[in-house]
Amino acid sequence: MGKERIVIICPGRGSYTRETSGYLKTYGPLAKDRITFMDEKRNTAGLPTLSELDSQPFKAKIHMKGEHASALIYACSLADFLSIDQSRFEIVAITGNSMGWYSALALGGALKHENAYTLIDTMGSMMKDTIIGGQIIYSVTDDNWQVDEATKAKGLKEVEKAGANISIYLGGYLVIGGAQKALDKLLKSLPQNDKYPFQLPYHAAYHTPLLESVSRKALTMLPEQMFQKPIVPLVDGRGYIWSPWATNSNVLWNYTLGHQVCKTYDFTTAMNVAIKEFSPDKLVLLGPGNTLGGSIGQIITGQNWQDISCKKDFANRQKTDPFLISLGIPEQRDLICHSYEKQAAST
Repeated sequence: MGKERIVIICPGRGSYTRETSGYLKTYGPLAKDRITFMDEKRNTAGLPTLSELDSQPFKAKIHMKGEHASALIYACSLADFLSIDQSRFEIVAITGNSMGWYSALALGGALKHENAYTLIDTMGSMMKDTIIGGQIIYSVTDDNWQVDEATKAKGLKEVEKAGANISIYLGGYLVIGGAQKALDKLLKSLPQNDKYPFQLPYHAAYHTPLLESVSRKALTMLPEQMFQKPIVPLVDGRGYIWSPWATNSNVLWNYTLGHQVCKTYDFTTAMNVAIKEFSPDKLVLLGPGNTLGGSIGQIITGQNWQDISCKKDFANRQKTDPFLISLGIPEQRDLICHSYEKQAAST
């Protein structure tokens, strides 16, 4: 019997939370050497190590800051990636949401581990002193994950009126980026939909024109020589596929620090392309946690993939033969990880 084909998805900012505190300690043993490398770099830079942060009680004002959160999330995703039993599963493509694109570059071989840490640390620390703008999240689906076109149209109109931008298309959610003044307007003008809209704490206006100064700075700080051709196809925030055979590393560098920083990140399209073009047996969402699980479920139902057409279908399928395996959920993790992972975690 051949290997099962899987597409890997890397989460972005906001995925390391109070609930995932201690994730590295639990799942990190297989990535020990690389975590030690990052800890040493951080120690030298006068920053708390990832191991220290992971073992401390969760505090939003510490753990959610860019200079800590980005590297923590990458380390958790890396540990999960190394836990996958590749004797049983073939990784056919890798994608990610927002900051997860940087993790995808690393795991797909377009960045060596040392360069990946430099990129993630640099971009995560870029607004250490002053965060530019912010992001709010807004739901545009009903309870059964069907997009409410009227709500979506009204939302897009209000975003334009307030002078903000769509930062990320995230399944049934719009992530909206803009200056704080514009976001304050939207928090009042967008029709209330359950708990939405709400502002994402410690998030800058990524994937909007407000970040052009950050993009320019990054292009001068991070040399194109850091990038190379990936060894696994990567699907970016436009749904473009970077293939191992056809990638120009200079263009990849330019996209990552240019378009990807300042223009809308369309995670919905990235997932649609990854599913349709690579037709995987399973999708594998790396940790920490499972914050993208609902959005990915909404994208699957939006495509009617394998006859999953609503939230109920998705939930039923997940119980019997999950198409989406989330490594942040212990019982799903067991379906895909090395049998010796538990032994490594307990020693």
